[in-house]
Amino acid sequence: MSNGFLSQEEIDSLLNGDSGSEKENNVEEEQLSDIEKDLLGEIGNISMGSASTALHQIINQQVHITTPKVSITTLKEIKEGFDYPTIILDVEYVTGIIGRNILIMKITDAAVIANLMMGGNGEVDSIELSDIEVSAVQEAMNQMIGSAATSMATMFAREVNISPPHSKIWRALEESISDSIDEKEEIVRVCFDLKIGELLESNIMQILPIPTAKKIVSIMMGEEIEKFNNVEAKIEDIKAEEIAESNLQQDISSSRVEEAIMSKEINVNQPTIEVNKASFVPLESKKIGEANKNIDLILDVPLNISVVLGRTKKSIKDILSLSTGSLIELDKLAEEPVEVLINGKQIAHGEVVVIDESFGVRITSIVNGVDRINSLR
Repeated sequence: MSNGFLSQEEIDSLLNGDSGSEKENNVEEEQLSDIEKDLLGEIGNISMGSASTALHQIINQQVHITTPKVSITTLKEIKEGFDYPTIILDVEYVTGIIGRNILIMKITDAAVIANLMMGGNGEVDSIELSDIEVSAVQEAMNQMIGSAATSMATMFAREVNISPPHSKIWRALEESISDSIDEKEEIVRVCFDLKIGELLESNIMQILPIPTAKKIVSIMMGEEIEKFNNVEAKIEDIKAEEIAESNLQQDISSSRVEEAIMSKEINVNQPTIEVNKASFVPLESKKIGEANKNIDLILDVPLNISVVLGRTKKSIKDILSLSTGSLIELDKLAEEPVEVLINGKQIAHGEVVVIDESFGVRITSIVNGVDRINSLR
């Protein structure tokens, strides 16, 4: 500045500085509006409410996951501002929604949950987790994310399935939180308050890529359905045009064939070929009930029905080391249908329900006839 006036360079730098900050603000505004953030917070509140119910059933303590706070950030900023070690669960949506969902929990909170799952009182002195305790916490987080996906399926009125979760412990700043998301990529962070009885008051974090968050918002606002209907209408128009064009080509081909036949001289010496319409013997329809005539004789034969929750293989050493409180991991995931067997043969899939004070199974799908016949061979 000279004589009280700004130089041209100073004016340019001020203008560039203002425009730069303005661009940054515009980028953040374009990523998610306030309405979209509020909607994501409400969706997170409902889905994590289901997750808290699942955790309550596991640890037998009152669990509250509330007060979602939505913000735009990066994994790099999260790493710099979050205490470690932490336990991370990374899942991928495979149907209903395409994208990822990452759940992050402090290792101190995980230690309390593991202690409660092992039959303890929730009071822990060390934050170091054994392999069994890590497996227990990972299973609890699997149950939570599975319940959250089920809740989202209800909200979206569509099936929402997730891939088998990948979990790990983040121990150092140099380690990556997720291999599928770049640390400098902007993401949506949803922080929740976590309260477990009188034992714990902390927070838990959910991370969504921007495209996944946009997808969720568009589904809830009905924009995706409108886009789908527009695409479907365009497909129908294209199909109609293809059918009309196909019919036109057939008409042109038929007229050309007729012209060729009319213009060709017919050789009178050549014997004519008589062409008759093909005739088929009418098929005899089976009488109704004829196939079931013999089945009536065995309707009162009792059959054994069993439900398989899951299976696993263990060595003799592992079996001998089992004791009260031991955990056995099955090959089935949470929320995955159970198998319904009759006399040892699978005939259906179902989900476990509670009827009065007993367990039951609600049939969700029946194994088709071909698969049942193949299972008998």
